[in-house]
Amino acid sequence: MSSVRFEKASRVYPGSDTPAVDALDLEISDGEFMVLVGPSGCGKSTSLRMLAGLEEVTSGAIYIGDRDVSDVAPKDRDIAMVFQNYALYPHMSVADNMAFALKMQGVSKDERLRQVKDVAELLGLQDYLDRKPKELSGGQRQRVAMGRAIVRQPQVFCMDEPLSNLDAKLRVSTRSQIASLQRRLGITTVYVTHDQVEAMTMGDRVAVLKDGVLQQVDVPLTLYDKPANLFVAGFIGSPAMNLLDAKPTEGGADVGGYVIPLDRDTQALTPGRALKVGVRPEHWRIVANDDAGLAVEVTLIEELGADAFLYGSMTESEQTELTEVVARIDPRDPPRKGQSLRLACDPDRVLVFDTETGERLTA
Repeated sequence: MSSVRFEKASRVYPGSDTPAVDALDLEISDGEFMVLVGPSGCGKSTSLRMLAGLEEVTSGAIYIGDRDVSDVAPKDRDIAMVFQNYALYPHMSVADNMAFALKMQGVSKDERLRQVKDVAELLGLQDYLDRKPKELSGGQRQRVAMGRAIVRQPQVFCMDEPLSNLDAKLRVSTRSQIASLQRRLGITTVYVTHDQVEAMTMGDRVAVLKDGVLQQVDVPLTLYDKPANLFVAGFIGSPAMNLLDAKPTEGGADVGGYVIPLDRDTQALTPGRALKVGVRPEHWRIVANDDAGLAVEVTLIEELGADAFLYGSMTESEQTELTEVVARIDPRDPPRKGQSLRLACDPDRVLVFDTETGERLTA
């Protein structure tokens, strides 16, 4: 096992002036599960493919351990790739698919069989070794692809959206299996996904990318509680953080006539700035109509059993377009659709951002 390090690694495709990955600096510790996440086109898959040697590094360098692998052929990097579409050989059995890389390495037949059986037992594939991929479900095929990677005992796993072809229920169970398996094996893993829930639940740390640029890398809870900028704040979390236009005012920030108190350090940074106030749905509470709060009209109640979410439009906003607000509420006592009410938030959990730069002003 080894650490991985990107040093100002960039990839510019021929004919393009804009880097797909722009000067990526990222260190991944030995045995760490690192998730790269972001919207389509953000550069996450390109970063992974640069590590695997499937894309050229235009500038900068990539290290596996202390070895610069920027110009090393993919087969000599000692990495194992798990693809979105499984990439299994349809004419081979499960056992032969899993053993193929070992066969190419000249491992003896008996040793190949022993290693394949060990990994099949680890993944619950003992009963499927003689089957062809077409006889397996999507989840079973994904486990075979995982097994093919594990049996090689590589220094690094590279996983490119391996769960995207599975149905929702299977994705939940498979992602927990992958995370627990990785912790058991202790192999450094770089995992790409566009699903931020997947990223938050699987990664030791999560790196958020946008337009080829690393926005923030940290443990999931820090990304959630202290996003570095507006993009991370809006991307991490489901439902997303409420990001509302605000004006600096004495003692706080004015959002649609509701003044949210801010601490002195944050207040000192707000004068003359256009602000966005960030409030997570769970940090709103419904208050009496004569209390200080944000006036909203309920447009939808999303009932999920253990949780419920209120979607409302600000009714006292100066903006011409109605601004939607999302709040988590008591699922056993929801308000009515069309009802007017007020929402207040916990000032200690409010984040303030500069609208122009996107940077977080709150400590």
